[in-house]
Amino acid sequence: MGTHEPYAKELNNLLDEMQIEAMREQFTRVKELMTYYHCAMLEMETKLNVLNEQFALQNERNPIESIKSRLKSMSSIQDKLRRNGHTVSIDNIEEFLSDVAGIRVICSFVDDIYMLADCLSEQDDIEILARKDYIKNPKPNGYRSLHLIVQIPIFLQNEKKLMRVEVQLRTIAMEFWANLEHKLRYKKNLGEKTEIEIEKGLKECADISAELDAKMYEIRNKISR
Repeated sequence: MGTHEPYAKELNNLLDEMQIEAMREQFTRVKELMTYYHCAMLEMETKLNVLNEQFALQNERNPIESIKSRLKSMSSIQDKLRRNGHTVSIDNIEEFLSDVAGIRVICSFVDDIYMLADCLSEQDDIEILARKDYIKNPKPNGYRSLHLIVQIPIFLQNEKKLMRVEVQLRTIAMEFWANLEHKLRYKKNLGEKTEIEIEKGLKECADISAELDAKMYEIRNKISR
């Protein structure tokens, strides 16, 4: 046995222990960060539910049909960071991703969407960081929704932390179309001609759903007079 062999083994053992400890620390930090995003989601849900209740008191109807929330999976987080040219790290998750925490708000009518968005922007503890209006400016495939990136505080034991949440607001018709489009988009090996026909059909359906939203809004206004 060489003179330095015991020391080499001890050094390797130490390095292994250091790597394991570093992995433990990373796991703890990721778990902590995802908990913060979950708390931010809960805060946003509470704010939306309060607005829904207040509107119901004043107008005898609820603008919100349902609220759905989700946290991005770790595999999706990794894929998005790499796709955008960033290394996978906790710091980069916080800096470059705005949709780790997501809330989808399904509304009865299009004007409810804008009313809720305005109410959120007027709250002094919420900052609207970005706004993309795919209702007034639909995507080429017909997708419609209002997307907001909001920054909201969560209050921890010894500190206040600002977290970002993506809020998507859409009508029942928009949600119905988006769910079906999402399912059909992952059908493969259809052939170029078939895919073009499907895209055309989906766009037509999106236009019809927009007409439906407009017609239902018109009927509601007649009833409310």
